[in-house]
Amino acid sequence: MNKILIIGATSAIAENCARIWASKGDSIFLVARNKEKLEIIESDLKNLGSKNISSFLMDVNNFEDHKKMLEKAESTLEGINIVLIAHGNLSDQEMCEKDVSKTVDEIKTNAISTIALLTEISNRFANNKSGIIAVISSVAGDRGRASNYVYGSAKAMVSTFASGLRQRLNKYNVSVVTIKPGFVDTPMTKNMKKGFLWAKPTAVAAKIVSGIENRKDEIYVPSFWRVIMFFIKLIPNFVFKKIHL
Repeated sequence: MNKILIIGATSAIAENCARIWASKGDSIFLVARNKEKLEIIESDLKNLGSKNISSFLMDVNNFEDHKKMLEKAESTLEGINIVLIAHGNLSDQEMCEKDVSKTVDEIKTNAISTIALLTEISNRFANNKSGIIAVISSVAGDRGRASNYVYGSAKAMVSTFASGLRQRLNKYNVSVVTIKPGFVDTPMTKNMKKGFLWAKPTAVAAKIVSGIENRKDEIYVPSFWRVIMFFIKLIPNFVFKKIHL
């Protein structure tokens, strides 16, 4: 039985991952900032079969609460062997371009808070010499694009940090799984036009859970995004700057 900490547990992807784990009877500690949503998800997971579900209210940008949350999760679950970091915010690119404080806030939420959590968690797992740390990044971090380069740069920071962390923790038997979703139909993307490249959070969650269980280094979900981003990264800069993506 796994003992799983999920940070950003009210996101659609994280919730669907939790549902899969709960149906297997795993113990889960949920972290988010919306009390009402947490209570609904907690009740749902208990109905699905998990006997040990707990939750903790926290804003990830309150860094001083990170240690307290981790200590509570460890004591409640009697240890942690899987962590999924899934919080984030889809940045308003135009607003960020006009307001530097908005850009800083978005980088803090989507990158700095995640890196702070990864640092705390990695040190604990290294001491235990075991565990899996999974973090949701994005295909947007593979190459900066005019339409979302603030969000993309934050995710690029997360991906690069996770890459270094993976190498550092390998000798401690700790796996670091970087998850790179493409377009996912969630409440966060409700105002975006949908097309054939879009995936449902249930399908994305199934791929994520499988990738975590198999200790994959990097997961593109759906997998075709690996090919798409490979070719996007190959486009020469003199061409790329003239097209709109």
